[in-house]
Amino acid sequence: MTEKHLYGTGIVGNCAFIAHVNLNTDISWLCWPRFDSSFVFGSLLDTDKEKTGEFSILPQGDFTTKQYYIENTNVLRTEITAEDGTYRVTDFAPRFKENDRYFKPLMLIRKVEPIVGNPRIKVKCKPVYDYGKRKMKATMGSNHISFTGDTENMQLSTNISLNYILDEKYFVLNEAKYLILIYGYELNKPINSTAERFLKDTIAYWRLWIKHSSIASFYQPIVIRSALVLKIHQYEDTGAIIAASTTSLPEHPGSTRNWDYRYCWLRDSFYVLTSLNHIGHFEEMEKYFNYLSDISFANDKRYQPLYGIAGERDITEYTLDHLSGYQGEQPVRVGNQASEHIQNDIYGQVLISMLPLYTDHRFVFSERSDSLKWIDHVLSKIESTIDEKDAGIWEFRNIANMHCYSNLFQWAGAHAALKMAKTIGNKDFEDRANVLIEKASAHIEACYDPVRKVYTNGVGSPHLDASTLQLIVMNYLDPASQKAKDHLIALEKELKTEDGLFYRYLHADDFGKPKTTFLICAFWYVEALACVGRTDEAIKEFENIIKYCNHLMLFSEDVDAKSGSQWGNFPQAYSHVGLMNAAYRIAIKLDRPIFL
Repeated sequence: MTEKHLYGTGIVGNCAFIAHVNLNTDISWLCWPRFDSSFVFGSLLDTDKEKTGEFSILPQGDFTTKQYYIENTNVLRTEITAEDGTYRVTDFAPRFKENDRYFKPLMLIRKVEPIVGNPRIKVKCKPVYDYGKRKMKATMGSNHISFTGDTENMQLSTNISLNYILDEKYFVLNEAKYLILIYGYELNKPINSTAERFLKDTIAYWRLWIKHSSIASFYQPIVIRSALVLKIHQYEDTGAIIAASTTSLPEHPGSTRNWDYRYCWLRDSFYVLTSLNHIGHFEEMEKYFNYLSDISFANDKRYQPLYGIAGERDITEYTLDHLSGYQGEQPVRVGNQASEHIQNDIYGQVLISMLPLYTDHRFVFSERSDSLKWIDHVLSKIESTIDEKDAGIWEFRNIANMHCYSNLFQWAGAHAALKMAKTIGNKDFEDRANVLIEKASAHIEACYDPVRKVYTNGVGSPHLDASTLQLIVMNYLDPASQKAKDHLIALEKELKTEDGLFYRYLHADDFGKPKTTFLICAFWYVEALACVGRTDEAIKEFENIIKYCNHLMLFSEDVDAKSGSQWGNFPQAYSHVGLMNAAYRIAIKLDRPIFL
């Protein structure tokens, strides 16, 4: 049997950056100053530390390690046990309210403290830039080390001997030590007390955020972890939500499906906001609305499937041939060519994402002075694209069709526009939305195969696709109807594995036939089971799927059905969204209490 592959990292973040902390204490992935900037530590994509930099806190000799989060926070602890003792590294990105706004600096704090014995440790801090093509120059200050390179400036403030760090010497850890790495400015505060205050305030912030969440009792701990993961995937400065913080982690070994996911997909963002709305968090949606508004009024004919986190349209894809890739898997990509694709489902998802701002009475829609212009703008985009072929949700690079999933979200988006129109009392918008609903429905019905009693992935296509599970979840098909139940049976018969995992599809695409399952599809399956009343099966399948996490309850994009290995970018926002939405759907069916 193939050895099971799991990602050995946890993440910390503060809505300005995300850092990956390896079980061996190395910061194996950190991009500064933005999610989509070059890494300053990048050993995730190459074993040559001269290229990727390193920020590790290691003992002499062999060691064992364990990792865990401080409960209900994004503060991560790694405990290292060596022959001469045990120590703990606490990693976090400061985030808390200060002066009536969120304090979320480009600052990574590492607290190192002895637990047992007198462990000898060595600290390495060697950042790089330009994706490892250049090293940063280290200069000793009074209580800090400055790292410089062209326009890049970082500072490491610490109460550890600077010579020990620069000379990479072992020393005895007999008291708490602090490492405060900052991008772009200097720390002019005391090291120890500042780190401790920031840690206390950051823990308090995350625990309050969770307390203000309405999360049902069904598998509550794992839903809480997923919520915390999703929260830090929003780039708060603009409101953009990224699909993942990594690039080029392969969908399976040898696939070359190594994509850069550090951008904002409008589709993914719809799912993220839906899951956060389910637990009572709307601040993220309001920030995202501002991001969408900036994109919407750029007078482009169509939306791109994805944008940069500040709304950039040019996401040119290229490869970094000097890096060997994750476990030697190439190519290593920066940028994403999918930004050039035609994907027509996204207009509907944009409308649905913003629907609560018009239908939830906790918001005052009249405060949105640009409502008429914005709704008209998105409706016009659906009108101009509804009869087009597109690349579909799975972003086929050389295959176009009238995809069932795309038409479903044009249908759902038009329904959202209809509700908005009624809220603001605009008859013209109502009429236009009704026309679009009828057109989209006709395209969807053209995908129906009456012999197999199933909707295929596109007009004239025989292939089945897990994305059409959304016909049930989005209530296009009445979940109580025989048509919905038959559709679900046909999909599970062809695309489901014995352990409840789900393939996106099984026909060949631009890169051959998929070899791994796509985790969100399995969670869609759970949702569909709950919707049609097969609740006991939904619970069973949910319990099977959540086993495919790593040691910190973090989920990847893809799972190998044979070995249970994690593959694809990690952690994947999509997968955590799927988990939260599936748990929410089951909780409703079970009538489990929502804890407010």
